Amino acid sequence: MIWLYLLIVKIDEPQDSDYAETKITHVGFVDPYGVEGLLILSSVDGKEFHMRAFSGEVAKHISNFIEGQRGAIPTIYNMVEEIAELNELVLVKIKVYESGSVLRANVYFTGKHDFIMRNYRASDAIALASFYNLPILVRKNLLKEKMEA
Repeated sequence: MIWLYLLIVKIDEPQDSDYAETKITHVGFVDPYGVEGLLILSSVDGKEFHMRAFSGEVAKHISNFIEGQRGAIPTIYNMVEEIAELNELVLVKIKVYESGSVLRANVYFTGKHDFIMRNYRASDAIALASFYNLPILVRKNLLKEKMEA
């Protein structure tokens, strides 16, 4: 038996004060072979969150989505889009947070019902947000002052 954990909620609530809206300002790779991805999320007040330790494949998808290449090759993200459309659902935002030593995200949908899918990999949720060009909310304690090289 498979259980899908969904929480039915009202999504149109005011933004949680513990989170800041960010956008992706850099996507790349940690290594020369493109095995490990890296991205930088920046808030409007200039703070940044540097994220790594996710697959280079996801980083490539994020980069393609930012460049507007959503359908170049079929991906799991296209499948999520199709399932959502068939069920009259719309992804509206994601929230990234730390859970122990790993990054997780909650994924917010609206439609016939509002619901949250909780505790998913942050990199996949960020890829979905870039696929849909949606807000990426990051817990403020993860954001740091911008570092100049």
